Amino acid sequence: MINTTKTYITDSTDPYRNLAVEEHLLSRVRPGECIFYLWRNANTIVIGRNQNAYKECKAEKLLGDGGHIARRLSGGGCVYHDLGNLNFTFLLREEDYNVPRQLSVIVKALEEFGLAAECAGRNDLCVAGRKFSGNAFYRHKGCCYHHGTILIHADMAKMGAYLHVSAEKLRANSVASVCSRVVNLKELNPAIDTQAIKTALVRAFGDVYGIEANALSPDFPDEKAIAALQKKYASSDWIYGAHMKADYAFGARFPWGGIEFNLAIRGDTIAGTQVFSDSMDAGLAATLARRLEGVQFSKNAMCNATKSAEGDIGAGILRDIQALIENLEIWREE
Repeated sequence: MINTTKTYITDSTDPYRNLAVEEHLLSRVRPGECIFYLWRNANTIVIGRNQNAYKECKAEKLLGDGGHIARRLSGGGCVYHDLGNLNFTFLLREEDYNVPRQLSVIVKALEEFGLAAECAGRNDLCVAGRKFSGNAFYRHKGCCYHHGTILIHADMAKMGAYLHVSAEKLRANSVASVCSRVVNLKELNPAIDTQAIKTALVRAFGDVYGIEANALSPDFPDEKAIAALQKKYASSDWIYGAHMKADYAFGARFPWGGIEFNLAIRGDTIAGTQVFSDSMDAGLAATLARRLEGVQFSKNAMCNATKSAEGDIGAGILRDIQALIENLEIWREE
């Protein structure tokens, strides 16, 4: 039960520091407490935990324009952040975590501006069928966070210029997504600006939880701990991961997200595995990579290896992955 609410609003626009603060706050949240963190990044592509940075964005163009690429802890897809976008994070212990309640804070805040927001798709918020917010989720050692974007007056041209969107994803979204396209809230109500949204969100946060939120003191964060985390988030190893030459690659897109397998084959054995996905399950890629590493490169061995992940991966996702492996063209007889 939530009995304490705190807010933390930063002026930093450095994506690596902001993500470091988010992880630090997650490690400090106490039982019965909800921390509401508001932050902005300048000219940044943020990729999901399990995505391939090289495939998700036009890295050379972005970096050449003075932008940044960052990788977050949560799953899901790639997003563009600039100062016309406001990010929010709810940080709670697992027993207090309630996504519908958390989303209701955003919905209630927009009511102040005469806008009726609603949930759509697997992780979106829309107004009149147009998406203004994408959300993602992360759990670790009994602590959880739920974060998302709020498009206020973001540069849509840059968003389109820097992001790669696969044809498969576009086709899937044209059928499955309730949101026809993204929209800036300022387009829907010209009175909206970043400060007005921040004020409305803090007010709605207190109303939804029935407790007036107190700001965390400016000296609350442990700067030494944040500096270490910031170094991790800014490192090439974290952003891009290890490069592996794939001898065989395959993948597909499903309602729960896309997935791609890169395999290094030595003899008849899978010697190396990389798994990329925009699934909301942050642990999916690592679990599958562990299960497949070292097994025989054969249909039965790979299916048995993934089957052993039951309990760690949702049953529906596991069925889709096993069907994908079973139907690979490489197993087909000439």
